[in-house]
Amino acid sequence: MNTRSMIFTIYGDYIRHYGNEIWIGSLIRLLKEFGHNDQAVRAAISRMSKQGWVKAEKRGNKSYYSLTERGVKRMEEAAKRIYKIRPEKWDGKWRILVYTIPEEKRNVRDELRKELVWSGFGTISNSCWISPNNLEKQVYDLIDKYEIEPYVDFFIAQYDGPHTNKLLVEKCWNLEEINQKYEEFISVYSQKYIIDKHKIQRGEMSDAECFVERTKLVHEYRKFLFIDPGLPEELLPNEWMGSHAAALFSDYYKELAVPASRFFESVFMEGNELKKKDEEYDVYDHPFIVD
Repeated sequence: MNTRSMIFTIYGDYIRHYGNEIWIGSLIRLLKEFGHNDQAVRAAISRMSKQGWVKAEKRGNKSYYSLTERGVKRMEEAAKRIYKIRPEKWDGKWRILVYTIPEEKRNVRDELRKELVWSGFGTISNSCWISPNNLEKQVYDLIDKYEIEPYVDFFIAQYDGPHTNKLLVEKCWNLEEINQKYEEFISVYSQKYIIDKHKIQRGEMSDAECFVERTKLVHEYRKFLFIDPGLPEELLPNEWMGSHAAALFSDYYKELAVPASRFFESVFMEGNELKKKDEEYDVYDHPFIVD
């Protein structure tokens, strides 16, 4: 697994609950459990720093890394893009963004497309993006961020035919492909969940192994943020596997939560301050879990 991507996962799942800062030595020790060496971790965190995701602070002979404002914002955005076991009711309206960004701003256009996919928009035609979700704030944040106000128009409207809303969804998203990804996740992790649950109950799984499996679980499930638009239940196929995957993630995560956090703290306490831990942090909770 990509070192940089794994670091993001560990920040989101652990470090942000412990003062949002970690000594590089502790980070290296944690990533060692996944087979990443010292050099790979230092290169990845250095690259993340140059990209503006983390910032470094030297204290004595130790370097500490924390998420920047940009990094924190992305973590919060990810936390909001949660996959709910019971999706929200749809208000029946579509959010439509149309743009004509000139060729000399191609880089801006490319970045905007990535952000729109991340937010859950789909394309109905070239430069016309739609979503049934309440994403007004995200849209205007993107307009401000990329300074593209002269080139965009934003509508909130109802679809009046001649086809159905579900057919419109089929034009904009490949739900069959997404459903297949969910089925693959369920096939792999339902077996792993049963095996690991029995191991934990028999005391045959170490805290370090639970830490690795919990982190891998979140890392794999997080990938759905990039492909699943999080559509309301009314617009989903009858045989939608996303809800089953969400329930599996919740059960498996909770089974691994305590021993995984225990291992993290055993590593973190050397070179860092446990007193910075968020008192309201619940190890059984995760942004991807909604009861």
